[in-house]
Amino acid sequence: MSNKTMGLSDDLHAYLLEVGVREPEVLQRLRAETASLPEHDMQIAPEQGAFMAMLVSLLGARRCIEIGTFTGYSSTAIGLALPADATLLCCDVSTTWTQMARRYWAEAGVADRIELRIGPGVDTLDELVAQGQQGTFDFAFVDADKTGYRDYYERLLELVRSGGVLAFDNVLYGGEVLAPTSDDARAIKELNAAIAVDDRVSVVMLPIADGLTLVRKN
Repeated sequence: MSNKTMGLSDDLHAYLLEVGVREPEVLQRLRAETASLPEHDMQIAPEQGAFMAMLVSLLGARRCIEIGTFTGYSSTAIGLALPADATLLCCDVSTTWTQMARRYWAEAGVADRIELRIGPGVDTLDELVAQGQQGTFDFAFVDADKTGYRDYYERLLELVRSGGVLAFDNVLYGGEVLAPTSDDARAIKELNAAIAVDDRVSVVMLPIADGLTLVRKN
C-alpha cells in the first residue's frame, strides 16, 4: 500500500502495458512508427491514450476537440472510442506530422468522424466561438504549445458544455514546474495555479506520463 503515487521502473511500466492497457494493433503500429522520429517524445503514453478513450466513452461524448495532434495517437484513440456518428475536431499547425495521423485514422476506420484544421489552434477556437458554438463540445484535449495553454483554456471553457471535461497534457513538465527555467514551464505553472483556484470548474491533476489535468466545467 502507498499513500502517494509511485514512480514506475521500466519493468513495472512494461507490466502495466501488458495487463492494464488493451492497445489496439493500429495504435501499436502508430507508436512504433512515431518512435523513429526525433520528436517522438511528443507522443502521449499508451496508458494515457487508453485512459482518455475510456473517459470519452464514460462521458458519452459526441463532440470532441483536440489542440495539438502530432502523428495522431491521441486522436486515433479517441476516435476509436466515439460512436460512428460522433465527431472529433483536430487542430494542428503541421501538415507533415498530421499526414501520418490521416493515414492511421484511415487504417483505424475513424477518418470519417475526424476533421483536421491546419492553423493556429486559438484561431480555430475563436472561429467556433464567433459561430455561436459555445457549450456544444463534450470533451477537449490540449497537447500543443505550452505558452498558448491559458488562451486555449479560456476559449475551451466557453465551447465545452456544463459537465464537459478539458484535459491538459504535460502539466508537470518533467518536474520543472517546481522551479521553471523556460517560458513553457512558467506558462504551465501559471496555468496550474489559475485552475487550482478557478471556481468555474472542478479539477484533478493526475501523474500520468508527464502529468494530466482534468477540468470539469461546472
